[in-house]
Amino acid sequence: MTPDLRQKTELSRTACPVNSHNEWDPLEEVIVGRLEGATIASDHIAVTAAIPGKSARWLAKITAGWKYPSFLLSEALHELEGFVELLGTLGVTVRRPEPADFSIRFKTPHWTSKGLANACPRDSLLVIGDEIIEAPMAWRCRYFETHSFRPLLKEYFHRGARWSAAPKPELRDELYDPDYRPPADSGPVRYVINEFEPVFDAADFVRCGTDLFVTRSNVTNRSGIEWLRRHLGEPYRIHEIESLARHPMHIDTTILPLAPGRLLVNPEYVDVKRLPAMLKSWDILIAPEPDPVKGNIQRFVSMSSRWLSVNVLSIDQKRVIVEKNQPSMIRLLERHGFEPIPCSFASYAPFGGSFHCATLDIRRRGERQCYF
Repeated sequence: MTPDLRQKTELSRTACPVNSHNEWDPLEEVIVGRLEGATIASDHIAVTAAIPGKSARWLAKITAGWKYPSFLLSEALHELEGFVELLGTLGVTVRRPEPADFSIRFKTPHWTSKGLANACPRDSLLVIGDEIIEAPMAWRCRYFETHSFRPLLKEYFHRGARWSAAPKPELRDELYDPDYRPPADSGPVRYVINEFEPVFDAADFVRCGTDLFVTRSNVTNRSGIEWLRRHLGEPYRIHEIESLARHPMHIDTTILPLAPGRLLVNPEYVDVKRLPAMLKSWDILIAPEPDPVKGNIQRFVSMSSRWLSVNVLSIDQKRVIVEKNQPSMIRLLERHGFEPIPCSFASYAPFGGSFHCATLDIRRRGERQCYF
């Protein structure tokens, strides 16, 4: 075998492990978050502005920086391991970040904070094709969150993936509105962050091939959206979805593409009539009112919207992992020809989300396409 042929053979054996262009191609490899070492979010205006519910905000103020109590952690860990096992039975390779102690206090020249968790890799990392992008997150307690994923990121990089990071934000007081108050039930949405510097959470974006959809939120500003637009360049296009949420944060409880031409929409957060014109030809699945989960404490201590029922994970264009305690959502998916896979996961809510939040697609079998 000649040296050139040998080199080509080795490259074919070590094809880039990162390849994900949308939310629905067949899922082959995924990162799933951890709960060990998690702490309750810091008492900072950017945090309390994004947490829905008076009781949740009150709880964050009095327990900020504490480790989660064992009665919350144990049940969530049980459900998380069940979810990981389910992914394995579906033929999906599961990778995990390093355990970390997020109760350690750190500081920059401008502020100090404790950490949060690595429960939701979808928040801090964005996969576009063969590129992994570290997001410039707006919560100070999440400043070093991607460090627990670094062993995986280094591995993917050495195996051929592109690895980028948005400019690390300063997160100085100038970024936040000191006079912020939770918005009323009607009227314009207020945001706790301004345009002092580019910030965004990766979870405010969903992918449809060459088109991405984003919501401006309490963690994603216009400057952050513009940074990503310039960074990706052609042929990518980014379209903003207007969110009506009173505490906007993360798009995957607002809209979620399930397959080409099929979009799951939260009717409380989105006016369907005001969706971008390019989505008018799509089949719009209106999410039903979330079913209450009896006896589940996440209703009182969740950092997330009650619309976590929308936070599903597509295994492919037919199979969708959905919360077992959401029969209304299961029936909706069945009526539209999907094959819902029920899984208990409601106890994960106090840690920041559900199936979509708790995962990061590393490889889906498919190529980049334009769907519009």
